[in-house]
Amino acid sequence: MKILAISGSLRAASINSMLLRVLAGVAPAGVEVRIYQELGALPLFNPDIAPPPAVVARLKQALTEADAVVIASPEYAHGVTGALKNGLDWMVGNQSFVGKPVALFNAAPRAAHAHAALLETVTVMSASVVEAACITLPLLGAGLGERQIAADPAMVAALKTALAALRQHMASGV
Repeated sequence: MKILAISGSLRAASINSMLLRVLAGVAPAGVEVRIYQELGALPLFNPDIAPPPAVVARLKQALTEADAVVIASPEYAHGVTGALKNGLDWMVGNQSFVGKPVALFNAAPRAAHAHAALLETVTVMSASVVEAACITLPLLGAGLGERQIAADPAMVAALKTALAALRQHMASGV
């Protein structure tokens, strides 16, 4: 199973990006988690740009090749980040999210507005949101580093449960 993991944050010290790196580290055999690295390189969405720039084509290809997608996004001003929304906007006109199993990760329980906005966006894009794989972890303000998260049994269990839910969803052919 190939999972494309997208962090909505461009910050070097992003807890959302850290969460996705831990996910990649705890993924069981047979599950490859590839972290998308070019979100900040995408130009502002403009449907008049045709053909799309190479960086946009690479995102579409990465999404198309993935069996599932995990998105972790912080909340800015009660919404998803501009960078993430921009990346998603580039994908609206193609089929890269149609039927694609998607899990939404939230690293801050108070970020309910961003989660709701992201859920609405990927649902409109015809993604198959796997509710059992969507998790919220209390990382914001916890002061935990990547090693501490990876060593926390409850957090690792939540991540593995999310991966298992994605795998089960795909196996069921839903």
